[in-house]
Amino acid sequence: MRKTRTINFFMLSMINIVAILNIANLSISAKYGFTGIFYLILSSIFFFVPVALVSAELATGWPQRGGIYIWVKEALGDNFGFLAIWLQWIENVIWYPTALSFAATAFAYIFNPALAQNKFFVISVIIIVFWLSTIANFYGMSISGWISTISGIFGTLIPGVLIIVLGIIWISTGRESLISFDLKSFLPNKSSITQLALLSGILMSLSGLEMSAVHAKEVKDPKKNYPISILISAILIITILSLGSLAIAIVIPTGSIELPAGPIEAISSFLRAYNLPGLTPLIAFFITIGALGMISTWTIGPIKGMYATAEHGDLPPILQKVNKHQAPVNLLILQAIIVTVLSLIFLFSSTISSSYWLLFNLTAHLYQVMYILMFISAIVLRYKYPNVKRAYRIPFKNIGTWVICSFGIIGTTFAMIVGYIPPPHIDGIGTVFFEIVLIGGTIIFCLIPFIIRYFRKPNWINYSKTTKRLQEKSIKE
Repeated sequence: MRKTRTINFFMLSMINIVAILNIANLSISAKYGFTGIFYLILSSIFFFVPVALVSAELATGWPQRGGIYIWVKEALGDNFGFLAIWLQWIENVIWYPTALSFAATAFAYIFNPALAQNKFFVISVIIIVFWLSTIANFYGMSISGWISTISGIFGTLIPGVLIIVLGIIWISTGRESLISFDLKSFLPNKSSITQLALLSGILMSLSGLEMSAVHAKEVKDPKKNYPISILISAILIITILSLGSLAIAIVIPTGSIELPAGPIEAISSFLRAYNLPGLTPLIAFFITIGALGMISTWTIGPIKGMYATAEHGDLPPILQKVNKHQAPVNLLILQAIIVTVLSLIFLFSSTISSSYWLLFNLTAHLYQVMYILMFISAIVLRYKYPNVKRAYRIPFKNIGTWVICSFGIIGTTFAMIVGYIPPPHIDGIGTVFFEIVLIGGTIIFCLIPFIIRYFRKPNWINYSKTTKRLQEKSIKE
């Protein structure tokens, strides 16, 4: 039976916004001041739009479970396919401590803002919350799935709109802005290469659109509506990120913006100026609930893609085991152990912000390697499987694919290179320590999937087939 197409361009635009927009990322571009808008526009042209168009074509051509794993596997072979899905999973694992540090700082503002800079408080929140979320997900999506909409509203939309509104009121009432709004401030400082260091983080704040592209086969008239939805979501996402980051920058000096705490610090500053400091704990509560809800939903999400590789024998039997709720418990436990170890990095740098940036930047680099594989795969698949039906195709045939993918490869590679430059305005990151963690982490995490596949045994896939038959039998019964 042919599946009915039910998603229009507006619905897909909203899916894109929910998948990408994260209020915690406002601090990244706020570090640039007005120049952040320039980089957001540039990132959209050389990253955001290419990711959207490429992932839409690949999702409609190869809609099987596994997403990026299937796309890269079909184009570049099993090893690179496993590398791609591994990177998509592990970058999320590394991202969790940064997202939870944001939740911890917002939580501190409910009763004691000073705790937002206390490393042991932040680490404790990260570890306790993530393990609780892991245990909750042992029971499958029935517990965590229903809170995704609520967390999106309270953790992203309300605080994001509030920051923008407060910033507009601030400027319209003639209050002093800490940044300038002129052409000189808009364009990058050519004499300072270190200013480019945060570009990798801005690309990371626009990442994730390949996740929503799995809906492309359900889009009505995808050839027309998919580009329209990309345009709408791009405008809205860039607008909220731009205005939100500017609102932070006009009240907090760019050199003093703490990456995880920037949004709640800005809201607190606005409300103090408007003689409404009593509202800060309430807003902090909303942000905390939203951030925790987002983590609960995402704890098991990326693991599903990773678990899909088990069907191809790419995971050892111990990581293929699921419980009666079909939750891959051992993968969840492994994920929680890695998050616990990574959270300890907050002890080895002088500030919360520096630890946040180090993990966030490592996340970005691993994600960008995956995107480069995706762009290359899109080109290869156009020639390797030209007759595979795609509900959506990048316009202008192969030439259009080359142009779009080249833009993506150039933008992503450039962001990776400048990401190795220690950023300005973030104290507590020693250059040697920064490079060791970033370069060493990127190499190690990229090598692990090849090592896993090198040592894989024939019984891995046999165990997978046996498990699948037992699951199908259980479902029938």
